[in-house]
Amino acid sequence: MMTLPPEKPARRGPKPKVGTRDKLIVAGIRALHGGGYAASGIKEILDAASVPKGSFYNHFESKEAFGGEVVDAYFAAGLPEIKRRLGDPSVPPLERLEAYFADRTVAFREGGFMRGCLMGNLSGEVADHSETIRNRLARHFDTWGKVLADCIAEAQASGSITSATPAPLLARFVLDSWEGALLRMRADRSDQPLEDFRTVIFGSVLV
Repeated sequence: MMTLPPEKPARRGPKPKVGTRDKLIVAGIRALHGGGYAASGIKEILDAASVPKGSFYNHFESKEAFGGEVVDAYFAAGLPEIKRRLGDPSVPPLERLEAYFADRTVAFREGGFMRGCLMGNLSGEVADHSETIRNRLARHFDTWGKVLADCIAEAQASGSITSATPAPLLARFVLDSWEGALLRMRADRSDQPLEDFRTVIFGSVLV
């Protein structure tokens, strides 16, 4: 089940129905992930959420504010699993990293190499035009990178990664390379970029 932010009171008008805001965010994640920010209209999102016309502005000041909260909800939904997988003390740290990216590769392959990462997609489409969304994206990428860095530092401490490059720098490089591989995956409709990522990262970078 997706974890979403709590209900907020309406800005104006009648008190919103409980759950409407969450329905809109779930519909927004699907719309923005599937079609992008510019192509996703408010009416389309309202229809997909099956909520009355006019409900949108009871919960969100603008489409831009809505987009920022969609990014928050998308990342909040995935972060617990990332922390669980990369922080599992029962598995050696380098094996955790390898298994995490191997599983993500399988998931994208099974999904037909479509959509990629919503945060990466919006970084390319919206970050130059919206400080609200750009700030959200930067903050969440930083959080994700820190989780990766903790796992990499643990692998360095255990000796399974001998590189003296600081763990935060390695983590940023890994994450940036992964997001780039996802974009190329979508262009090629192939898992080759993801396989190339894993070959280089675990064969040359995290060694």
